[in-house]
Amino acid sequence: MSRRKQVKDRTDKTSPEEEKTTGQTPSETLPAQTFDEYQCTGNVEIDFPGLCALLDLRCIPAVGTKQPASSSSTAETEGEDAMDIPSQIKDTSYWSKPRLQVELENDDPLCAKSVKVSGWKVDEQIARVLQKMLPSLSHLQSLQFWQAGLTDPVVTSLVNTASLCSSLRVVSLEGNTLPEHCFHCLLSEDSVLTHLSLRNNRMGDTSARLIGSLLSTTRTSNKNLLSLNLAFNSIGDAGAAHIAQGLRLNRALLFLSLCNNQIGDSGAAHLAAVLGDFALTHDEVVERRKMLLERSQSTSLRVNSDQTPTDQLPLVPSSTSLKEDNKGTSKKKEAPKKEEKPATSKEKSNKKSSDVKAPPSKGGKPGDREKQPSAQEVQSSTALNEQVESMEMGNPLLDESLQHRDGQLFLPGNTTLASLNLTGNRITERSLPLFLTSVGMQGEDGGLLRLCLQRNSFPPECETYVKIKEVMTLRYQRRNGCEEREEEGQGPLVV
Repeated sequence: MSRRKQVKDRTDKTSPEEEKTTGQTPSETLPAQTFDEYQCTGNVEIDFPGLCALLDLRCIPAVGTKQPASSSSTAETEGEDAMDIPSQIKDTSYWSKPRLQVELENDDPLCAKSVKVSGWKVDEQIARVLQKMLPSLSHLQSLQFWQAGLTDPVVTSLVNTASLCSSLRVVSLEGNTLPEHCFHCLLSEDSVLTHLSLRNNRMGDTSARLIGSLLSTTRTSNKNLLSLNLAFNSIGDAGAAHIAQGLRLNRALLFLSLCNNQIGDSGAAHLAAVLGDFALTHDEVVERRKMLLERSQSTSLRVNSDQTPTDQLPLVPSSTSLKEDNKGTSKKKEAPKKEEKPATSKEKSNKKSSDVKAPPSKGGKPGDREKQPSAQEVQSSTALNEQVESMEMGNPLLDESLQHRDGQLFLPGNTTLASLNLTGNRITERSLPLFLTSVGMQGEDGGLLRLCLQRNSFPPECETYVKIKEVMTLRYQRRNGCEEREEEGQGPLVV
């Protein structure tokens, strides 16, 4: 009995070191299993080391958890810049260490809203762990990789994983160089991301071309992305032209940062051109005609399916009319034969209609096929209607405000973009008049509210630059009410 008791006592005792490394008591320890059989709990502090152990990964960073700020501290710091608060210096140094950083939405460890990987390499094995763990975080809104040594295959796997995270809207990949330039995979048409930061990734014109092609084409457009940060890269004039091409028909993006790149006057001219009215290219005109033709065909199919011509009305009488005819025939049978009279023309017509038999449920006459379209025809017409409706939604090529001038079609410029940051490039004062003209074309209901051109290759006292600042300041005052902003200590967003 004493030996059994000793064994039981050993199993019941809890080792502090085991609790510290696993985060679980022995009663909560999961049975031995493989990596694929592991069921994630949604707690990063448990799942990440557990999955790494199943892959025999030993040199892994610690998991750091940041609790949500209290209401009192939030009220004290409201309206201030977090980087200017001395009390957060210690917290900043803590977060800069190589670790897997988790920010919780509330006190519940299962409510991780942000995950940040910083200062250590994410190889394919770690990518497997993240691919297994991240979809279990139902509250995950932000995913950040800072100097994580990402590769193209790893980014591709993370893109597939991000599509499984229902709440994920913010992705930041900074300080990662990809030889195959697969950053654009995050901008697919079905992507639900609203904010994407790709700073300091040594991206050049090739990456800019791929990104611009996914911002919009004549047929497709990203309708969810609101903010795109491409700062501190190596994008030149050719890359800026590709980004401008993507902005031509994109009507979702609100904030674009191209600061601290290598954009000169040629690239700036392309960006300025899409802000004001611009002429459609030959390909865009051809595509517009195709869409108009598809829309007219869809409308005609819709009208034919909604309307029922009188000559196609069913010849079979309704159930009520059949009952009335049956009542009439029964009354005629009860009447004496001597009172029978020759049938009138009206009675003859009723008799003929009553003699008509209902067609069988299967294998009707050939004429019946014209009255009721087949299931395949209905399905094809429905698919065409859905395709045309999705194409028409937000496609500027079908905008009714198109104007014919000098034998060309002119489309109003992109007035959805509210902020354009071109700080720290190679723009000279030669391209500034183009920005001034384009900004002047934009109406009062939309257009840029913030245009950053400082630290370029022109003096701050340049006359055109001063005029641009005046126009932007006046627009901001009219749209947002400068007096209310000044009372709150906030000035117009013009630099």
